[in-house]
Amino acid sequence: MSRKLIVGITQGDGNGIGYEVIIKSFADERMLELCTPVIYGSSKIFGFYKKQMHDIENMNTNVISSAKDAHHKRVNIVNCLPDNVFVEPGQPTPESAKSAMISLAKAVEDIKAGYIDVLVTAPINKKAMSAEGFGYTGHTEYLEKEFGVDEVAMVMVCDRLKVGVLTGHISLKDVPSQISEEKILKKLRLMKASLQRDFGVDQPKIAVLGLNPHCGDGGLLGDEEQQIILPAVNAANEEGIMAFGPYSSDGFFALDNYMKFDAVLAMYHDQGLTPFKAIAFEEGVNFTAGLPVVRTSPDHGTAYDMAGRDMADPRSMKAAIYQAIDIYNKRAGYDSLVEGRMTVKAPDTEIKPKGGRIIE
Repeated sequence: MSRKLIVGITQGDGNGIGYEVIIKSFADERMLELCTPVIYGSSKIFGFYKKQMHDIENMNTNVISSAKDAHHKRVNIVNCLPDNVFVEPGQPTPESAKSAMISLAKAVEDIKAGYIDVLVTAPINKKAMSAEGFGYTGHTEYLEKEFGVDEVAMVMVCDRLKVGVLTGHISLKDVPSQISEEKILKKLRLMKASLQRDFGVDQPKIAVLGLNPHCGDGGLLGDEEQQIILPAVNAANEEGIMAFGPYSSDGFFALDNYMKFDAVLAMYHDQGLTPFKAIAFEEGVNFTAGLPVVRTSPDHGTAYDMAGRDMADPRSMKAAIYQAIDIYNKRAGYDSLVEGRMTVKAPDTEIKPKGGRIIE
């Protein structure tokens, strides 16, 4: 049986629904049998939100200064914010942005030190944090820099669907210039490796979406499919990556074609996240593939409109915690298998697709 993991959870923006979904997740006592939670934030803010919730009475908490002191049968809170921290539910403020940055930095410091096993991040306000000098367009970009990796992928995950994005948090007008054959190949290599190591898929099949309506209609509406995406799919096939497409996004999701694949690579943020959230919003998880550590988050934002009103749904936060634990264990099992593998090379039985084609 796998050991109980220590799950580090950042508070995110303290004026959003982060604390509410965290508290509601661990109101289920069974969660403490699954993992040891360490929340990075403020016991004062935690207590404020807990008082707003009518159905939550007894919750054993443990206020600590370091994750090293975590109690394995309680909800641990690392007090890393000033004692005079102020909470304004529903309002993005400079203080809430700075607090989110402090919480994230402390959690990253601890996972680097090995004090926590996995990282789950509650939602942040990117604009507010940028105004306070954060310098990154989201968690994904920050973690990529912090861990010094060359390539990561934002992958939205649920049981039925996994969607990665080629271009992340950038303006839509900048997307076409950011699409290249080499960039698509890098993402496909990363997604294949992650599907094998993190999700236990032996020979993953990855669908690649087009950029333009109807995949360009043979060049009438754009030629990126013919000039960039299709050649990238064919090059991936030559490397033994089972990539298919490009597919026109509307028909692909409308006809449930995603069910035939282990993952999907979208060209830009909303092309992938809009259908994903329509299909699996309550259970969706954002996973950062390519990091040396496991990081997940709920697939929703700060939801200021419902903050402090006991309305937040914790299912996505719970799913993020479950997924982080599952990925950690799958990764450990995969690494152990690879390390223990015999030096005798097995026959090459890899199935290779016969090449991509544009599918409108």
